[in-house]
Amino acid sequence: MKVLHTSDWHLGMAFRGRDIREDQEYFIEQIKDIISREQVEAVLLAGDVFDRSVASASAMALYDRAMTDICGTLGVPVLLVAGNHDGGERLASCSVLLQKAGLYITGTLQREMEPIALGDTDFYLLPWFSLEKVRSLYPEQAEDLQTLEQAYELVCSRMRESFRPDRKHILVAHAFVVGAETSVSDRSAEVGTAAAVSARVFRDFDYVALGHIHGPQNPGENIRYSGTPMPYSFGKEEKQEKSVTIIDTSVINIKKGLQIIPLEPLHDRITLRGDFEQLINVQGITERQRQGYVRLEVEDIHVGMETFAALQEVYPNVLEVAGKHFEQEDSRITMTLEELECREADPMEVFKRYFMDTNLQEPGEHFLQLFREALADYEKEVAEG
Repeated sequence: MKVLHTSDWHLGMAFRGRDIREDQEYFIEQIKDIISREQVEAVLLAGDVFDRSVASASAMALYDRAMTDICGTLGVPVLLVAGNHDGGERLASCSVLLQKAGLYITGTLQREMEPIALGDTDFYLLPWFSLEKVRSLYPEQAEDLQTLEQAYELVCSRMRESFRPDRKHILVAHAFVVGAETSVSDRSAEVGTAAAVSARVFRDFDYVALGHIHGPQNPGENIRYSGTPMPYSFGKEEKQEKSVTIIDTSVINIKKGLQIIPLEPLHDRITLRGDFEQLINVQGITERQRQGYVRLEVEDIHVGMETFAALQEVYPNVLEVAGKHFEQEDSRITMTLEELECREADPMEVFKRYFMDTNLQEPGEHFLQLFREALADYEKEVAEG
């Protein structure tokens, strides 16, 4: 059978306050097209479906439509595990009922986890979990469980006990494997490696469909991160080709039977560098780049509100502008759209930034007090009509 592996949709995520629902709708439509075109028989969604444990109404609506289209309209089952960003128990609400519609959800780790049999394969669903969770499920072994590695070894060994020799065995999991290359948007993984486990805990599975790390990669012979379906940060993700992975279980060695199908983002994520005049005149910059989610690095002038506003006229989806620091010529300062909007909402912040732009120093208390008085007079005039 042909199985599609995807993960880390992060529905509900915002870029610096910018709604990216259209971008997420765009990759979901591509995935649906691939399912139909490639005659996919099952979809594996390896966690972080949402960006927050309590998803917004908009994110829930997008998820509901995607699952309805895939399971209902296309008639393809979806096997889904909760990631560290998902609210596991909330995600798994009505899970038994949803199985009848072809949506298989495992939100939290259970002591007894029966595989899902589809075609020639048994699928095991392993959500994100903690060491404490495993200790609570296996109290008789709690004292022997000192590390997360030991916890994964115990849980996976229990799964291996149910392996049948005439079946393929695929694990769907949300986990951090030692040695996996992270990106800026891998927020929890970037903090440290306390939650990392070795690839050996997943041995003997024919294929391990992982989520959690955003860059597509193979951290082990039988293990793959499908990566996010769109870029969620600048830096490494700008250069990553986002994709989904298709596994053909009819191949004798399915480790070699992988098909990587690229996904095209609605907006590119890109960093553009140059002098202010080069950037403002779009020298050597394509229309697709100009319309993308852009980080601009202005190499010859200071970053200020007027600079940001001028560049925003040319680059409608600019998210960050970096330029020279006012006080230290050899250092840089970055200003985000979110910060700009915050300052626009606060007259005092607007004044401070304007003063810095024009005088290259912070305003002293004398100037701040003069501005407060002027602002009070203005507000009084407005109130009196």
